[in-house]
Amino acid sequence: MSKPPRLTLPPAARAYRLATSRGEFAVHEAGEPVHGTALLVPGFTGSKEDFIALLEPLAAAGYRVVAVDGRGQHESPGPREESAYELHELALDVLAQAEALADDGPLHLVGHSLGGLVSRAAVLRDASPFTSLTLMSSGPAAITEEQQARTKLLVAALEAMRHDMPAIWEAMRAHDPEDAVPDSPELAAFLRERWLATVPEQLITTGRVLVSEPDRVAELAAVPLPKLVLSGAVDYAWPVPLMDEMAVRLGASRVVVEGAEHSPNAENPQVTAASLVRFWRSSTTR
Repeated sequence: MSKPPRLTLPPAARAYRLATSRGEFAVHEAGEPVHGTALLVPGFTGSKEDFIALLEPLAAAGYRVVAVDGRGQHESPGPREESAYELHELALDVLAQAEALADDGPLHLVGHSLGGLVSRAAVLRDASPFTSLTLMSSGPAAITEEQQARTKLLVAALEAMRHDMPAIWEAMRAHDPEDAVPDSPELAAFLRERWLATVPEQLITTGRVLVSEPDRVAELAAVPLPKLVLSGAVDYAWPVPLMDEMAVRLGASRVVVEGAEHSPNAENPQVTAASLVRFWRSSTTR
């Protein structure tokens, strides 16, 4: 799971609910759309807080930055039906969010991990709202076999124990690596609260997406939209060489952020932000 490097919003940012044609979504926002707007979509078990460290540098570069909780994710409400979280439904949510932001210049879409698959599905449905697409630590199809096995175990636990989310959380944390750096009390409390606030059916359905998503790279390559594949130097969900290959197949720009793994947005935000800004500026001058 992504772990924000800090939890306090920068002074220029604000938290509110973005009204769309598909309901309200909890967001963090910073900056003015001098050069455009960026919509940031988080990954599995994640939330808008995963992008906190990107808000200030992207806003300073002249962008309105909007990081969103998807439906049923952390502070955004969602129903208790699994069908509400199928990939096409989440894609429609992203398009509704884009519509709500449409008056603020060029719109750059960034999807992290599962959020990359959601963003891809949105672009394949309708690319017209977007100026560019960034797939951050997100691959061409399902996650690796090892991660599929872990995710299937989690989905099975959620299916059986969705009414006891605290017990599942404790079981998950008991399997953390013994040499893992302990979370601060503040971060540990936030991660647990986020887990408990997320709708179990959202986790079940999106977990199934991660283990079953087909390769849609050829479809996406046919969409005439500037694309960036950005990742850390190590990735357990989609190996870095696989993302290298995907970038070639997409005809996309490629950035590998040193000193980062699956969450470059949190693990090396300054380099990640600078890379995004370079790509966005090149996208609007083509």
